[in-house]
Amino acid sequence: MPSLHVQPRLEFIPQTFQPWVLRLLHLLLPFALRFRLRRWLPAGINQVEVIYPERLATAYHQFQQGKIRLLIAARHPEVDDPLSYLFVLSRTIPQVAQQRGIPLQQPIHAHFLYDRGMTIWAGNWLGWFFARIGGIPIHRGKSLDLKGLKAAREVLLNGQFPLAVAPEGATNGHSHIVSPLEPGVAQLGFWCVEDLVKADRPEQVWILPIGIQYHYASPPWRKLDDVISQLEQDTGLSQLPFSIPALNSPEQQIYQRLLRLGEHLIAQMEKFYQQFYHLSIALETNQDCKLDKSHQVDDHQHQQAHLITRLQTLLDIALTIAEQHFGLPSEGNIIQRCRRLEEAGWKIIYREDITNLQTLDPFSRGLADWAATEAQLALRHMRLVESFVAVTQPYLQTQLTVEQLAELTLILFDFVARIKGDKIPQRPQLGWRQTQVTIGQPISVSDRWPLYNRDRASAKQAVQDLTADLYHALAQGIPSYTTPQAQEAHPPKPL
Repeated sequence: MPSLHVQPRLEFIPQTFQPWVLRLLHLLLPFALRFRLRRWLPAGINQVEVIYPERLATAYHQFQQGKIRLLIAARHPEVDDPLSYLFVLSRTIPQVAQQRGIPLQQPIHAHFLYDRGMTIWAGNWLGWFFARIGGIPIHRGKSLDLKGLKAAREVLLNGQFPLAVAPEGATNGHSHIVSPLEPGVAQLGFWCVEDLVKADRPEQVWILPIGIQYHYASPPWRKLDDVISQLEQDTGLSQLPFSIPALNSPEQQIYQRLLRLGEHLIAQMEKFYQQFYHLSIALETNQDCKLDKSHQVDDHQHQQAHLITRLQTLLDIALTIAEQHFGLPSEGNIIQRCRRLEEAGWKIIYREDITNLQTLDPFSRGLADWAATEAQLALRHMRLVESFVAVTQPYLQTQLTVEQLAELTLILFDFVARIKGDKIPQRPQLGWRQTQVTIGQPISVSDRWPLYNRDRASAKQAVQDLTADLYHALAQGIPSYTTPQAQEAHPPKPL
């Protein structure tokens, strides 16, 4: 890995909404959904379905009438999510509002929070673009980003549009698994109520949970086979003997290959940390679950549970190594530890304590570059952990779906690509996908204000309770694959 030069502080990018930029984005949106610009392949999203769209239309009407301030808590498992949400706001909701006689003013849009670090790998153009469509950067590596929070609080109180936030804090790659939520959405909601009370304003504060899930138009078994074959080749598995009964279903065949690949990758990482970091890891083998011996469901679940136990041990070791580099305690859950590590790393890479890097003498600059390079290397352990943050229980159940298998395949692809040194993994396109967006029931934050306003302990409890209720609402918003709510759904519309 090349050495990293120390960087100046990441400056705050104020949002400067410009309607013409949003109109241009709306014009290009169908093309952006259907094509992936990195590869120029027509294998993106070709349908967007919305469950309970009238809830979102009604919430926007209430917002535009000045009756509520609206905080949208939208799941964000994948990088494609914002495009689907934009389609819902720009196409579906105006159509539903017209059909149901709900008067809405155009444009239907939302301010949103985004990770300030996105501009690091995507380029400064992204910050320019996000600012002009109403985006507010949050320096996720900071324990308290005062400028970002102040801007978010102001927009939530007085903004032209509602404020959209991803309550999980980061993508997890699983459209059907909700990661533990960060308390920021609940806290923003209570701050807004507090600001309204101080201003003697009558509006209520709502949080509207929105879920998202993806389905393939047709199972991409051939492309999945190609991707897994490439992973097996990249990891040396293609040289080892392995056979699967031809009578097995495509789901079982892919499943067994993924289990084998996962076990191989875990074993390789265990050996890596043992050999080069001198750590003692209990390397256990699952003798009861040989892939070439039995293909019973119970055996698969047993093996999977065993692998997940080893995976969790491995994730803890990776985080511990990074924490030891920065002198941090190993406290909290995986997400909290990842955020703490990111904050420590960014303090060394993006130096806020140096006003002008050009004033450093060559020797001091060399030491700063050295520290930044080592910080970046230490953060690589944390980045690997982030990919598997949602894998905390048996991931694939008895009812295997192509969507679950595809998500896990792509997560393993990203993992291998990162180890190979790819800065931005070029994910393969498996095929056309359909998006299903589910609008939940609004949650009133104002009704919970008396508890929050009682004392400090009650305020903490109110934030915890609201976060838990929001998590439940998002989990309830993951529809069944086999029980579509057709009577309440806005029909899928070709893009």
